[in-house]
Amino acid sequence: MNIALNPEGTDLSPYLPDEHGLFFIYRFTAEGVRTKDPAAAHWTWRSYQLSDMRARHEIAAEPALPPPVRDAFLSAGHGCHIDLEGDWLYGDLPDLRHDYSAEARGLGHFRFAFNDTMLIGGRKQPLRSVDNVRKAIDNGSRKFRSPAELIEAVMGQSLDGMATELGSLGDALDGIEDRIVCDAWHSERQALVDARRQLVVIHRQMAALTSLFRHLDHSHRNDLPDTINDMAARLSHRAHTLHHDGEQLQARARLLQDELMAKLTTQSNQLLYMLSVMTAVLLPMTIISSLFGMNVGGLPLVDTPMGFWVVSAISLAVAAVVYLFVRRLGRGM
Repeated sequence: MNIALNPEGTDLSPYLPDEHGLFFIYRFTAEGVRTKDPAAAHWTWRSYQLSDMRARHEIAAEPALPPPVRDAFLSAGHGCHIDLEGDWLYGDLPDLRHDYSAEARGLGHFRFAFNDTMLIGGRKQPLRSVDNVRKAIDNGSRKFRSPAELIEAVMGQSLDGMATELGSLGDALDGIEDRIVCDAWHSERQALVDARRQLVVIHRQMAALTSLFRHLDHSHRNDLPDTINDMAARLSHRAHTLHHDGEQLQARARLLQDELMAKLTTQSNQLLYMLSVMTAVLLPMTIISSLFGMNVGGLPLVDTPMGFWVVSAISLAVAAVVYLFVRRLGRGM
């Protein structure tokens, strides 16, 4: 690809794309050490901003990419997949958005395509895992002898991030459970809904990753080098473990929600019981007052000086009898 890159002595910005939609280009020797000498490079890593039309044009003009790989890389929608075309392994995998993203605390997508000498990566939002791997390369703490090793490191960082998210959600569920047990649950409904929503998203992605690596193993095991097969097996095992952990947390969240709904139902029943008692107690008094409030002749106690107090006493007595009856009936139920 004929790209007029910045001089190797001047790094591109890892946060703002250049005039080609390119964030950075790293070159590595056969020993996995980053080099700025193109002649000494064994393989290269290019990272693009996929929402930038300039980057999409550059990728579309890349002659080394097979047409199916190029089409998958530039597709408008996002759907997790991983597949093999010739000597190119390509895919679209989930990753956590970076903290400084405009849409922080969520999942983004990392698209990649690589062979033995080239790795092309792209994303629409800043991603934590890609940035962590880039920083490790910059400070010299990691060496990558092949694109497959770097992809495994990115996916490992992504799975570590999701494991951390699951741990945080587990702690949140612990706190919600403690407050529910202590009857301080009145403000926990929204917190539980938010936790369940995050769990559903992460669990769905872990299920997709587990299926993708299983598909790669079943469909292309004989076509892939042993190193990539081993990489896929390791990532599949980790994704399966996180998938299992996510299922356990989802089961806990459902149990907590059931317990919370039971407490809400109990509280509603208590309120309805109180309303029923009040209705039953006031009903006789309402009937008596309605009878004595009729403007017709022949009403008893009209000419009696103590008539009001007699009617009031009768109303209170009837209300007391009804109240005691309803209380006894409620205890019997």
